[in-house]
Amino acid sequence: MKVLLAGGGTAGHTSPLLATADALRRLAPETEVTCLGTARGLETRVVPEAGYPLELIPPVPLPRRITGELFRVPANLRRSVKAAGEVIDRTGAEVVVGFGGYVSLPAYFAARRRRLPIVIHEQNALPGLANKIGARFAAKRGAVAVSFPGTPLPAAQYVGLPIRRMISTLDRAASRPEGLAAFGLDPAKPTLVVTGGSQGAVRINEAITAAAPSLIEQGAQILHVIGPKNEPALTMEGYHPEKFVTRMDLALAVADLMVCRSGASSVVEAAATGVPAVFVPLAIGNGEQARNAAPVVEAGGALLVDNAAFTADWVKTHVGPLLHSPEQLAAMGAAASHLIPSDADEQLARIILGMKR
Repeated sequence: MKVLLAGGGTAGHTSPLLATADALRRLAPETEVTCLGTARGLETRVVPEAGYPLELIPPVPLPRRITGELFRVPANLRRSVKAAGEVIDRTGAEVVVGFGGYVSLPAYFAARRRRLPIVIHEQNALPGLANKIGARFAAKRGAVAVSFPGTPLPAAQYVGLPIRRMISTLDRAASRPEGLAAFGLDPAKPTLVVTGGSQGAVRINEAITAAAPSLIEQGAQILHVIGPKNEPALTMEGYHPEKFVTRMDLALAVADLMVCRSGASSVVEAAATGVPAVFVPLAIGNGEQARNAAPVVEAGGALLVDNAAFTADWVKTHVGPLLHSPEQLAAMGAAASHLIPSDADEQLARIILGMKR
């Protein structure tokens, strides 16, 4: 089977795409996988690094409010649909799989015109516009898969979020020594791992940097993924800044506690590996990040704090004591670890392989 996987922009789209591509190759090695993205996204680096061919089409930004860009959407969409159709024809794709975002919508329209089956995977508890539209097509000819139960899309199947095998099969205890060595961490100190997503997060970075001296003085150490475009704002022993981490499995292995956004990948990767977390939902959007985190928070596996409330004082008051409470951290990790399916990649791959034109 020849499959076109559409998704890009951020790790939230590219990570489940690559996990699904890997599962397709494991289950059916003869599958020919092509990925579809745009020149402005993370996919231009991570897809070739993973060994998959990447085709690029013009992006179709979908403004959330009325601006001049809104009136350019129809022309941009027509151009991108045409380009996506050319990729489908050139690769001979028999099924189109979309993970949402700027790339997927043109692919859905191009596939519909060719009467190809469409498989949609929605990563968030509240779907984006591209997948809301695409799900109407997929419900008639294809399938709709979701990461969280109750996601409001027609004919949705709950499979979970595809995550990389290095994470879904992670043995944290066994991998911890390798992670400590890789990041230069002290095995005797509790470790706080902080990430704001693939580009970092200003609010999280500022609060952690300001609170870091206090946390370190109390005996903790911090692995802080600040984002590739940011520079470290602090230099002191016990504070370990990284612009980008390619081995997220090792970061999860060393984490006694994690602070991160609550994009679907962050929530699922932390929960699936039993890492206690403090989730700080992105302040913009339609509220999907808070919804993503809700099941883990309700189960006692994580804390949820509003972006505006996440300050240095909050970190000192809540994160500091938690880092030195191994019993509470262990209880949180155990509560989270049983919530998330670890085989979503293979579940989705089997759905895709079952599609017939």
